Formats: sequence, structure tokens, C-alpha cells
Amino acid sequence: MSEGTLFDTIWERHLVDVLPDGDSLLHVDRHFIHDLEAAPRLRRLQQRGLRVRRPDLSFATPDHAVSTLAGRDADTSEVGARLLHDMRRLSAAQAIRLFDLDRSGSGIVHVIGPELGLSLPGTLIVCGDSHTCTHGGLGALAFGIGSSEVEHVLATQTIRQRRPRVLQLAFDGRLAPGVYAKDMILHAIGRFGTAAAQGFAIEYCGPAVQALEVEQRLTLCNLSIEMGAKFGMIAPDHKTFAWIEGRRFAPRGGAWSRALADWQRLRSPPQAVFDQQLRIDCERIGPQVTWGTSPEQVIDIDGRIPDPAAAPTPQRRRAIEDALAYMGLRAGQPIRGTRIDRVFIGSCANARLSDLRAAAAVVAGQRVAPHVRAWVVAGSHDTRLQAEAEGLDQVFRDAGFDWRMPGCSMCLAANGETVEPGARCVSTSNRNFVGRQGPGARTHLASPALAAASAIAGAIEAPPAR
Repeated sequence: MSEGTLFDTIWERHLVDVLPDGDSLLHVDRHFIHDLEAAPRLRRLQQRGLRVRRPDLSFATPDHAVSTLAGRDADTSEVGARLLHDMRRLSAAQAIRLFDLDRSGSGIVHVIGPELGLSLPGTLIVCGDSHTCTHGGLGALAFGIGSSEVEHVLATQTIRQRRPRVLQLAFDGRLAPGVYAKDMILHAIGRFGTAAAQGFAIEYCGPAVQALEVEQRLTLCNLSIEMGAKFGMIAPDHKTFAWIEGRRFAPRGGAWSRALADWQRLRSPPQAVFDQQLRIDCERIGPQVTWGTSPEQVIDIDGRIPDPAAAPTPQRRRAIEDALAYMGLRAGQPIRGTRIDRVFIGSCANARLSDLRAAAAVVAGQRVAPHVRAWVVAGSHDTRLQAEAEGLDQVFRDAGFDWRMPGCSMCLAANGETVEPGARCVSTSNRNFVGRQGPGARTHLASPALAAASAIAGAIEAPPAR
């Protein structure tokens, strides 16, 4: 069992009780609620005659089911209209703060939490979404919960959870130009597999992680769930503190000084004991792109599609054969130069301001290939406004991209925004499962820079080494 790690410290701070079956009852500091969960869970609470225990610690925003069409309103998305109207009514009835559509603070739940200063080092954060591990990039203990658990947190401000083991994943060396946090985590998933961290919390460390800016750290932690872990976290440091200071809900004055003194102690000491340790040499990582229907089916941009005949087991061989059939690819084919139809830059993995800047730097002064339709969807209302203030929207528009309103959009196709059947899309999202972006859609996961370069080339292409 791990001892003395960052994870252990935060877990113990939030422990209310150890239950008879060994589960822990934990206090929740922040509960984020999105539009797919808010109305159904709040309605159920109302039917049971219960009030939200701590409405001041719950925060709601529409993101999954809303349209990202320019000029949208609450009813533009037929799927999301009822969810949004009920979310507004029931959140108001329970005194939950709602960051409403196209208002300051609104956007994708895992973008706005850090951006607003609600997600802080040492806090315990939950949301009815598996990518809640994103917030661990700030040194928080953050994880996704199920629908019934959302209701439990609303009613009690606690969560019942089995304590995981702790895995330390160190990234050594330096990243090459044109390689980003998205490439780091995709490479790790490809190397170790989607079940490698099942039952673990991951603490990321090493020189390459320390060199990442905060928004890249959020991307790294975002895909922890794709490696099997509910939790992913990075010890906070001077970059974290500088990034948080002055944000809307961050501590101020004396409260800031006290918080900072505490946060500076949040780290795993050299003598900490981990249940498992893994290492990766970052100098061996090139720009990554998935070729199949699982995040672990990923290769370097200069790699070739695997041959099923070389698979170590019949099950792996069948998985590769099925993925190749769905994706319309053949064994031994170079991934670079594969013709594409769509590009999607957005999602809770890669729709922050630094992501948009990286993509804009690639496309500036160029044009999207005539046969490609490309979208950029900022992760939040405030990110969109800042990007527009910097002129990034115009860079994308001049290049032939659609500049969309904030939301989850084409990441999960819950709002009617889909990739056409059989069409091939380079996407900065986090999942490439069969049908994830729409029935028959073929998804290639990549960084914003690689997605942007592919949009210009009209085929899967590496970003320039800057």
C-alpha cells in the first residue's frame, strides 16, 4: 500500500469515516454538474423531499448537449433544450450557482473549474463525468462519479469511495519541438494499455511534467481515465500558484497567503512509497496519432499501421482486425498522408487558450484543404472572448475554419454535431471509440497542432517543429 504520497495526504484530509466494508466516506469540496445530469438528479432529489446539502459548493453549467452554432439560444439544440430549461429552473430552486449559456464563467465543466479558480490544490472535486480527473493537473483529488452518486453528493456533500492504489508515472528528458502533453499521454496509453492503471490513482512527475505549463498539465491528467485510472494528479508548484492567483474564485488577501503556505506542502516526499512506478523517456516521443478505435491503438506520426498477424494473442489480433475494418485502413500503411475529411479542435482535453494559440500558429497565413471541413470550439465563454481579443478567431476564419460557440460539441455527438458516417476526422478530443463522434465516424486523436497541420494538408500531417 502507498504511504506518504500526495494522494494519501489529500485523501486523509477529506476522510469522514471508514465504513464497515472498508470503503471511505469523503467530504466533497467542489461538485460540478453539467446539463446531462443536473435536471434528472435535482428532480429526483425534489421527489424525495430533499434539499441540496451545500448549494454553495455545487456549480452547474450547460456543455454536453448545447449547440455550438453561432447565434445559438437555449432552444437551438433540440436534444439539449429541455435539459437546459429544467437545469435553470431546478438549480434556481436549490440555490445552486449556474454559469448559464453564453454568460461569463460558462463552458465545458472541466475547462471552467480551473479557469474560474474553483478548482484548487488539495481540494476534492467530483462531477458526473469520467474526465473530472482533468482538475488533478492543479494538484486536486478529482474524479468522475455515476448518476446515483451525483444525487448522493447533492444530498450529503460526501462520497463513498474505495481507496485506490497509487501509481507514479515519471516522464524523463525533454519534449522535442512539435510534441505536447497530448502526445505524452497518448504515448503512455499506447505503451502500457488502457487497463494499465485500473484500480490506481496516477501521480505524474519528472522533468518533462515539471516543464509543462498548467494548461498542458490539465491535458495530461484529462486522459488518465483512458489509461484506466479514475484519478490523475500533479503536485502543485510555483507555476500552479501563479496561474491560480487573481482568478475569480481564488482566495484573496490573507486567505491567499494561508492557502499558499498550505499548497506549498502538497507533494510526495522522496521517501514516499508508491504501489507501482513506471517511467518514460520523452526524447523517444514524437507527435502521436491514433489509428484504431481505442486510445491505446496509437502510433508515432512516422509509424505504420500494425499487422494483426504480429499480435501476441488471438484476442489482440481480432481487436486489430476489427479496428482496421472500421477505420478503413490496412496493415503496414503509413499513417502520415492518410486523407481526412474533418478536423475538430475542441473538448475538455484541448480547448483552452494555449491550445487555440498553438493551433492558430500552425494555420496562420494558410488555408484549409478544399475537401476538409474544420471546426474550432473554444472550451469556455471567457476563453472564446480572450481568443477573439487576441485575434485568434480571425486567424482561423481566414484559414477557412468554422469558429464555433463553446461546448462539448463534436467530442461526443450528444448535441447533433457529428462526423458523417465513413468520414475521417482528426480530433483533439479524448475518445475514439466506435461511433463516439457519430455513427460510422472514423476518429483520429491528436494534439491541436497536429490537427491544425492536418487541416491544411488535407491529410494526417505532423505539426511544424517550432
